[in-house]
Amino acid sequence: MKVVFPTCCGVDVHKSFLVATIIKTPKESLQPSYQKKRFSTFNSDLNRFADWLHENDCLDVCMESTGKYWVPVFNILEKRGIRVTIANPKWVKAVKGNKDDTKDSKWIGDLFRIGLVKSSFIPAKDIRILRELTRYRYKLTSMKSSEKNRFQNAFTVCNVALDSVVSDMFGKSATAITDYLTSDEDFDPQHCVSLLHRSLKKKAEDVLSSIEGYEITLEQKCRIGIVRDHLHYIEKLIERVDICINTMVEKYDGAISLLRTIPGIDRSSAITVISEIGVDMAQFGSSKRLCCWAGLTPGNNESAGKKKSVRISRAGVYLKPVLVQAAHAAVKDKLNPYYALKYERIAKRRGKKRAIVAIARMILTAIYSMLSTGEIWNPVDLFKVDMPEHLKEQQLQKAMKQAVRFLEAQGLTVLDSA
Repeated sequence: MKVVFPTCCGVDVHKSFLVATIIKTPKESLQPSYQKKRFSTFNSDLNRFADWLHENDCLDVCMESTGKYWVPVFNILEKRGIRVTIANPKWVKAVKGNKDDTKDSKWIGDLFRIGLVKSSFIPAKDIRILRELTRYRYKLTSMKSSEKNRFQNAFTVCNVALDSVVSDMFGKSATAITDYLTSDEDFDPQHCVSLLHRSLKKKAEDVLSSIEGYEITLEQKCRIGIVRDHLHYIEKLIERVDICINTMVEKYDGAISLLRTIPGIDRSSAITVISEIGVDMAQFGSSKRLCCWAGLTPGNNESAGKKKSVRISRAGVYLKPVLVQAAHAAVKDKLNPYYALKYERIAKRRGKKRAIVAIARMILTAIYSMLSTGEIWNPVDLFKVDMPEHLKEQQLQKAMKQAVRFLEAQGLTVLDSA
């Protein structure tokens, strides 16, 4: 059995303490020696842990990605120049009946020593901070959607069917009416009609019919007011997060502009993609590994020559939804039907859901190639797809203009052949 790391350390991390085992394998013998030690997760003790590793010439450490408890340890060791491998718990799972805090660190170290542990992708520190902000924004947006549904349902249980007439319960007219209904004023149909704007004035009778017979108690008014205030508070938080994100992504404006040349990718999607995978594609090795990491490749579950399942994995909890959303936008892009035509071909054979996932994978593959080479979106088969001649000519002219701008940005002069 080949020893990959002659001197390494396995770490079992908990909330308040960690157990570390340094493993040294002599060249003349395969029998390793073990040194165990326990440290608290306070910064002072983590620095003592780093000192202990340096004293033993141990610069390779492996630990599980246990919740967020591994992050402070990783931050200290990274700063001290120690190479840290973060492993998915499923790759270092101990045998049942032979598991405790002391044995876990030894087990992790032994697996790591002979190269049986796969490293998880850990981006650079600034990307990690950006990722925290974009994920927090995603959570806030989900909370905002929940509060909007709660606000709308509060009126439904009060026999107000305004959402059946207006397209947006949070538009100017609908907001004015809901504020009026939750006020202390007596209901006046004429005043209610006067609150309507533009095209909604034509639906005045339908609006009054949807409100007629409503009953809102004081307690319900109080609840609606609380939900509305919470919704406004969440919107202000999202604005503050957006300011922080926009400040952080200034250094990545070039990569963002590059990704926005892909049909279906807007600025928000580009920022989310960069926050999840960074801009250095060398960490993944190939586009296939990146797609697998994002959960966009079929699983491989085969036994006795029978395939039990080929579903995509649950990986890419934050990245996958953004790419699927971008895929939906790309197949509806009328200016560039490249992905739309591919989607139609795949959907005929595999169905719409699998076709969208396939388009999302194509987009991620394009992202990998573009961030690796710095080239704009220009697939090699762009002019081979079955599209009308006038659209082919438009795509050709667009590609030529983008190529000229790219060359000029590199400081080159493009001469007109005409």
